[in-house]
Amino acid sequence: MTQIKICGLTSFDEALAAAQAGANLLGFNFYKKSPRYITPEAAQPICDALRQQLGEKCPLLVGLFVNEIVSNVSAVTNKVGLDCAQLSGDESDSILKELRGMAFKAIRPVNVAMALDDVNYYRPHFPTNEKMPSLLLDANQPGQYGGTGTTVNVELAQAVKKEVPRLMLAGGLTPDNVAGVIAQVQPWGVDVASGVESEPGKKDAAKVEAFIAAVRGV
Repeated sequence: MTQIKICGLTSFDEALAAAQAGANLLGFNFYKKSPRYITPEAAQPICDALRQQLGEKCPLLVGLFVNEIVSNVSAVTNKVGLDCAQLSGDESDSILKELRGMAFKAIRPVNVAMALDDVNYYRPHFPTNEKMPSLLLDANQPGQYGGTGTTVNVELAQAVKKEVPRLMLAGGLTPDNVAGVIAQVQPWGVDVASGVESEPGKKDAAKVEAFIAAVRGV
């Protein structure tokens, strides 16, 4: 079953709706320059309430970080009560090593050769937890760290998929195109933020449901 991550959630109602619609992972964005930014203080009660209401059915709770030091990632992850971290900046392999399996890396290569270099660079630190992606592949948009709505080249994604045990694919996915992309790439999981929003930072419950239904219909 293709795993589904709804990223950039900013309220309990959004997160609960995504969970009840069938999302496997919920993402909270701690990058201050993002329109989906949420403070740790705001995210903590959301995560607490999700765990209390959903119990064992609570999706994996993921914190998105960009170029943060290890101590900050660890502190926020513990404070908010997250299961793991997504590193979406220019982090080195040593950062992943220090986080000891609680984080996965997002990459945005411009071509297949660069993609395979990235895979080999981060491979020694792929998480062993099978509920987490080994690696997230996003579209390259200069100066941007995801959430741009730009799609990933299918040939590039297929090349990475062959090398990564649990590839999560992001970049420009929508309820209308996600089924086709899954059919072509067959990733372990898919990640969506802007593709299910009514405006930047505001999730549309109907779009979230349509996205998840499209994935499950493949």
